[in-house]
Amino acid sequence: MSDRLTIPLRLYRLISATAMPLVPLLLSRRLKRGKETRARLSERRGEAGFERPDGALIWLHAASVGELASVLPLIERINSRGVNVLVTTGTVTSSGLAQQRLPRGVIHQFVPVDIPHYVRRFLRHWQPDLALFVESDLWPNIMIETSQRGVPMILINARLSENSYQRWRYLPRSIANLLKRLDLCLAGTPGDAMRLSDLGAPRVITTGNLKLDVPAPSADPARLAQLRDAIAGRPVIAAASTHAGEESIVIEAHQRLRLNFPDLLTLIAPRHPERGPGVAEIAAAAGLKVRLRSRGELPDKTTAVYVADTMGELGIVYRVAPVVFVGGSLVRHGGQNPIEAAKLGSAILHGPHVWNFAEIYTALDEAHGAEPVLDANRLTACFGAWLGNPEAGAHVATIAKSTVDALGGGLERTLHSLDPYLMQLQLRQRAYNA
Repeated sequence: MSDRLTIPLRLYRLISATAMPLVPLLLSRRLKRGKETRARLSERRGEAGFERPDGALIWLHAASVGELASVLPLIERINSRGVNVLVTTGTVTSSGLAQQRLPRGVIHQFVPVDIPHYVRRFLRHWQPDLALFVESDLWPNIMIETSQRGVPMILINARLSENSYQRWRYLPRSIANLLKRLDLCLAGTPGDAMRLSDLGAPRVITTGNLKLDVPAPSADPARLAQLRDAIAGRPVIAAASTHAGEESIVIEAHQRLRLNFPDLLTLIAPRHPERGPGVAEIAAAAGLKVRLRSRGELPDKTTAVYVADTMGELGIVYRVAPVVFVGGSLVRHGGQNPIEAAKLGSAILHGPHVWNFAEIYTALDEAHGAEPVLDANRLTACFGAWLGNPEAGAHVATIAKSTVDALGGGLERTLHSLDPYLMQLQLRQRAYNA
């Protein structure tokens, strides 16, 4: 493919290079907001925190927690082949997950800010032999600089919502210029594959959504038992991965439900844990007793709303709540992942805005393994129906689990598609070690 850039891409390159002196200010502001790690700011400038390991190196980039979690089984399988792996992410929370869950020997770094100088510095040090980008986190300078070095690039678990597709169509030649730099595009769904092909991605294969093959989130037995003891048989509902604007709707539903379920406890796990105190303020303003997990508190008999505002809570939340509203769906965010809730046996409610996981929600809704709600009235009614008839909620949860299980298999299909690349790197690593 010709490396000739379109005018918008040239402008982007020029503006981003010119903006380099402003990056320290940007990083400083993000640091104050808890979005950067002070000791690792240099990584955002492309400076390495580790020496490059000898031999072949695969670079895998996942934007945030959800993307990284979805590819952990893939990383484990690649790492087991004896090839060096570098993982980059862009958020503080994802670095925490990387520290906890990456296999021994896999290196984690923060991805450099998409400034040409920083990207070149990053690539000069790491010299990857293969680049795997997860879902849709494609930065122009990173793609251009990587392709100019002849590094094969593959988009894995690729997704492109209808909304993003319509936006990308405003710059068709520029998007095509970037996508055609990919060697391979492994799409999560047929819809993603169609949209990416239409925009110019080459060799598009539908391999399936890797998130469907991720094991259900674990839960520390002691902490789970603690919470179950604190709940002590009370009726429980949950709202998981909520965004601003959704908690007030859930709290309104809670207030209505208390007329029939006076001992009701509502668990709220905000998508961004730092929003926990704000969620607690909303509940308190509604006259409800509230406690926060980040303060080391457990709910007591007077607690109406319990805010699970620490990382890694969903494995516990889904195990104690038989009915769960999955957030990001009553506001125009696109919906959060319902797969974990389905695997752990929760009956699922969701709003209308679920384009991030459209195919999965469609399958769940069509099988009656989830229920869409449009507002507080419908949310209250569905919560109430399943609280009043636990058998009905359990039936919905059983359908959800079987539906999600049937959609799996993406990990094996992805590995099969990557195999020619991985075999070459394995041979290169063996030759180096010999």
